[in-house]
Amino acid sequence: MNSTTVSLADLGWDASWEAAFESYRQAGLKPARVIGQEKHRYRLLAESGELDAQVPGRTVRRAQSEADLPKVGDWVAYRPQEPVRSAGLIEAVLNRRTKLARKVPGREAEEQVLVTNVDVAFVVQALDQTFNPRLLERMLLMALEGGVTPVVILNKADLCTHPAERLAEARRRAGEAAVILTSARSGQGIQQVKQLLPRGRTGVFIGPSGVGKSSLINQLYGAEIQPTAEVRERDHKGRHTTTWRELILLPDGGLVIDTPGMREFHLWMAGEGLREAFPDIELVALRCRFRDCRHETEPGCAVREAVAAGDLDPDRVVSYKKLRQELEFLHQVRHWQKMPQPRFKLKSRARAPEES
Repeated sequence: MNSTTVSLADLGWDASWEAAFESYRQAGLKPARVIGQEKHRYRLLAESGELDAQVPGRTVRRAQSEADLPKVGDWVAYRPQEPVRSAGLIEAVLNRRTKLARKVPGREAEEQVLVTNVDVAFVVQALDQTFNPRLLERMLLMALEGGVTPVVILNKADLCTHPAERLAEARRRAGEAAVILTSARSGQGIQQVKQLLPRGRTGVFIGPSGVGKSSLINQLYGAEIQPTAEVRERDHKGRHTTTWRELILLPDGGLVIDTPGMREFHLWMAGEGLREAFPDIELVALRCRFRDCRHETEPGCAVREAVAAGDLDPDRVVSYKKLRQELEFLHQVRHWQKMPQPRFKLKSRARAPEES
């Protein structure tokens, strides 16, 4: 990101953000957007240009979790640190409109906020042997639960001789989300992606390493601004070329966030997101005899009947049940964490459902 002066509107500022910021402006604070982060040091972009900022220690100590602190995409209220004009102190984070979050990798049931205030999540899969429909569903659910509009991108179309089968599979899994066939090498589909990123609109690219997220962003920008690397021929796996999250302002308008390839997509909390990701199954489930039907062995299960009749994809139903089981387990753990704990520690034998 260069230091070119931009307007707040270029960064996604609108009347609603201005109204939310009014009290901070009266207190002498200025608005800026977080474009980069390294621990508790941040890079901000404001109308005056790019600046470095910190969060006061008292704010860090008051935060209930790491998720409460500023993340890439956040709008913040900062106080300029005179006489250094390129430095600031972040005093508040404006309420987020959307976010992408997952459970912290490991055993803890804690939220990790990846990016915030994004309008569209480009869920990237490669059209090679790494294509993973269940991972696609998991990423779609992450976007929907965070209030973000998902768009599926099937990249490396130039390397796939017969993409029709995987395109059909992706459309079956994507629900109502759009599916775009792209090639970062040839430029195929890039114009379709550009049309989804007008001035002031923010998109984020998510997916595992090696699917071409950084290459797609280079195509959108029109220059090699993000490092890329070839994937291994023997297993088509890539290494992490993006090691941090960064908000990038495109020359033609719009903003994009590149993210490191994630090996684990453990879900955080989901409410309506599961229904939005699997509307076909949820609609059929309304006809089940029992309201709390698990779609296992219960009599009068409309979901099992629809699978037997060929009206529902059995693999998709398996994915739905696995994701629901994972979310229910997480809810149980969170409920247990909120309860008063004994002074002695018990070894828990509960295990989280395995991610597929």
